Amino acid sequence: MAIDTTEQGFEKNIEHSLIQSGYIQRSITGLSLEQFKQHAIDVEILFEFLEATQSKSLERLRKVYKDQYKAKIIDRLSKELNKRGMIDCLRHGIKDYGVSLKLAYNKPPSTMNQLLLDQCEKNIFTVSRQVYFSKDKNQSIDMMISLNGLPITVMELKNQLTNQTVEDSMKQFEQDRDPREILFQFKKRTIVYFAVDTDEIYMTTRLNKSQTYFLPFNKGNDGGKGNPIAYGDYRTSYLWKGILQKDSLLDILFRFVYVKNEDVQDSTGEIIDKKETVIFPRYHQLNSVRRIEADVIEKGVGHNYLVQHSAGSGKTNSISWLAHRLAKLHDEDNNPTYSSIIVITDRRVLDKQLQDAVFQLEHKAGMVEKIDKDSTQLADAIMGGTRIIITTLQKFPFIIEKVGEFQRGNYGIIIDEAHSSQGGKASNTMTNILSDKSLEDAFKEDQLMEENMTDMDDQIVETIVRSGKQDNISFFAFTATPKPKTIERFGTPDSDGIPHAFDVYSMRQAIEEGFILDVLKNYTTYKTFYKVAKSIDDDPEVISSKASKQIARFVSLHPHNIAQKTEIILEHYRQVTRNKIGGRAKAMVVTGSRLHALRYKQAFDRYIKAKGYNDLKTLVAFSGIVNDKGIPYTEAEMNEFGEKELPEKFHSDEYQVLIVAEKYQTGFDEPLLHTMYVDKPLDGIKAVQTLSRLNRTCNGKNDTFVLDFVNDAEDIQKAFQPYYEVTGLEEVTDPNLLYDLQHELDAYQTYTEDEIEEVCKLEFSGKKKTSRPQEKLNSILDKAVNRFNIDLTDEQKDDFKGAATKFIRTYSFVLQIGPFVDVDLHKLFVYLNYLLRKLPRVGSDEVYLADDVALEYYRNDKVFEGSISLNIEGESKLKSTSFGKGASPEEEKERLSSIIDRLNERFGTEFTDTDKLSRDQIVEDMINDDELAQKARNNTKENFKFSYEKSFLDYVISRMSQNEQFFMKMLESGEFRTFIMQDMFNEVYDGLNNRAMN
Repeated sequence: MAIDTTEQGFEKNIEHSLIQSGYIQRSITGLSLEQFKQHAIDVEILFEFLEATQSKSLERLRKVYKDQYKAKIIDRLSKELNKRGMIDCLRHGIKDYGVSLKLAYNKPPSTMNQLLLDQCEKNIFTVSRQVYFSKDKNQSIDMMISLNGLPITVMELKNQLTNQTVEDSMKQFEQDRDPREILFQFKKRTIVYFAVDTDEIYMTTRLNKSQTYFLPFNKGNDGGKGNPIAYGDYRTSYLWKGILQKDSLLDILFRFVYVKNEDVQDSTGEIIDKKETVIFPRYHQLNSVRRIEADVIEKGVGHNYLVQHSAGSGKTNSISWLAHRLAKLHDEDNNPTYSSIIVITDRRVLDKQLQDAVFQLEHKAGMVEKIDKDSTQLADAIMGGTRIIITTLQKFPFIIEKVGEFQRGNYGIIIDEAHSSQGGKASNTMTNILSDKSLEDAFKEDQLMEENMTDMDDQIVETIVRSGKQDNISFFAFTATPKPKTIERFGTPDSDGIPHAFDVYSMRQAIEEGFILDVLKNYTTYKTFYKVAKSIDDDPEVISSKASKQIARFVSLHPHNIAQKTEIILEHYRQVTRNKIGGRAKAMVVTGSRLHALRYKQAFDRYIKAKGYNDLKTLVAFSGIVNDKGIPYTEAEMNEFGEKELPEKFHSDEYQVLIVAEKYQTGFDEPLLHTMYVDKPLDGIKAVQTLSRLNRTCNGKNDTFVLDFVNDAEDIQKAFQPYYEVTGLEEVTDPNLLYDLQHELDAYQTYTEDEIEEVCKLEFSGKKKTSRPQEKLNSILDKAVNRFNIDLTDEQKDDFKGAATKFIRTYSFVLQIGPFVDVDLHKLFVYLNYLLRKLPRVGSDEVYLADDVALEYYRNDKVFEGSISLNIEGESKLKSTSFGKGASPEEEKERLSSIIDRLNERFGTEFTDTDKLSRDQIVEDMINDDELAQKARNNTKENFKFSYEKSFLDYVISRMSQNEQFFMKMLESGEFRTFIMQDMFNEVYDGLNNRAMN
């Protein structure tokens, strides 16, 4: 028997599968077809549903409208669909002449309401093939899914066996489907369009000809794009055998899909329009949220979940959906699973988007509260049982002081971009305040009920247990770049006890699917060569490591360095970047410090003014006040508007380049950001987070570009590789490390057991904070401080402080990752926290060399240009958490001249003293040229450059006999000649003008 390999054969198989699952096969013909072409509604099926579920309501309308009641209802429904949209009408129905009509019934969250269950069973799901939709054209769509006669999904199907793919499906939507046809009008009828072949699926919620934007709807295949092989089935069968199944589709329509509203602003920031987007979940979002919900239902409260989803993968929507579903979750007795869901984020867009999404899903206000005032507001929200609370991590530690004793319940805590900050003291405080575990339960679980335990020990055990894993708190952590601590704290342990992410949507898959851009594809690195000299007669001995850093900082802040890089950056932006994304592309300059950002901003503005570039404006972002040569500067003063306005201002057409120091390097989503200029060392997770600011897509954005002055291509590749696919962990942190540190600290004999005990008695002496024990605390700690100062050498002091710091960090973390209770260790933890604050600083004074060195030579060379490729390795495993001691190594001293020679050998040029003399001779010759002096007096600096460059070569040739090697190199190498010529220009121009004045 021959195999039917046609597209129609593919359609038949999908249709057959849906019919087997409860769909009704529906051919729209005759009168139904005429009505469908007019209204894009299957009128016959709609009234079949209404008669079966709301016959009394229909009878009331029949009495009002008589024989015209069907036409009147359809007319009313069409007007509501055109005004409110399909999603809102499906969820909340319509009203006609005082009569309410439901258009669909959602499955109730519990089985207690039998009437709603029965009504839900009466929903009519239909599948129709080759549906003709146009009044004017003889065109049909391959397949349509309808609910109670209302079109939900349109599919265009292609079969590779007929030499057509999903690409052809997308082209068909773009080229052959007119968005003005009523079936395709945005938001009014069809909710989602699927382009499908046997291997891949793409989707869109808005047809807009060539501007139609498709998103992948694929599972992923071994960490990359596409779908895995399905045994005996199509790779894409999960769409009709899973996603479009009746309960699943109802769940998506009532609890996922929503309309996102955004303001469109002009270049001045004024709102000129509204932008609406129908948000339909992508496969990885839908799957992760449903998997987490199912696991909570199965296992209950008290478990942790790590979601490793790539940057730009829509975590804001995933968090919104998860928060809403967890807030609505009920147990078998119909009690809420969680008292409150607390979302911790620093993203401004999340609170507004979550509030809008939940309001549309619930159709009632007050379910979400943003904490934007103080910790009292947060405490009130928790005590008042607010279903979803949005706050920042910074506010959380203050609740314990405000709340007091209140009835605790179960809590779900969703952490946006979870990193190490969520694993420390702030997270401990959060866990403490929400915990409901009694001291008695803690004793039973950890077998620490001892008859001779003191009251203080009881309190310590309670503190420890509440700081660790709690049965009444679930953590849901979202991140694209998990650190080892994050994996240990929130990961799900496998059979060997090694934690892993609960759900993964990898950077590789996101890039291959085209959802984010590969920021390493166009990467250029420069290397800076320079030579410095002593500008003082003395040759002092200085600390080698600190002097090297100071000299490097001196060079990086040198006006010549910043001026040279300013020209490279701004000219590259004008010649290349500004032409991207339809002329709207923006750039970010990543600097090494707030002072660097300030200097760059000043240099950029000077250069732009000197060149007369009226179409280029810059912004700067840094925190606090920066003092430069005694003058204070703030971000707001330099930009001439408030800090909160910067994201919107930068998005407008008025500004093109943003200079940053730390700020906006994480969590900043600006799709128009195309190019990044890096003048700062980037390592590990910081490199990934910073460069990933470029990866967001938008219409017209096809690539990105990085110009890096500091980092090597190999180092960037090394930083990105662990996060390209699945990020795993080699092993978990061994808590027994704490005992090694305890023995090491005890050996210094800096403190006694009695002193530790006394401090802990003060710490746990009462429930409320008071300043009264402060005097006694200081007197106890001073004993150890005295021994530290007198008995320990400088090296021992460093080692002690390093070991103490490592103990505190490790202990704080171990409490977070599993059941661990040791009263003696906790007492030492409390004691050391206080002692470290009182110990004097150890180490040499800072070295300041800016006045002792001078920049002699300088140039930037391009050393790498191309794509940094990442390897397909499956899971990349990070080493478990390791906290360094933080002790200073022995600081070697070295002559300043030796340090300068070593740095020049590494970064310097091949210039000699003779070269320097030859260069200076040319400068002197040109300054003494009367004709040039007259031109310098009568022309602007820019205009004078033409005369200067013309004369330059004449003076080079005239000096040939004195240093032939140097001048021949200048004549043969255009790059070398240009460098020298530009390097001398300001010196010559200023010298000529000074001569004229004298």
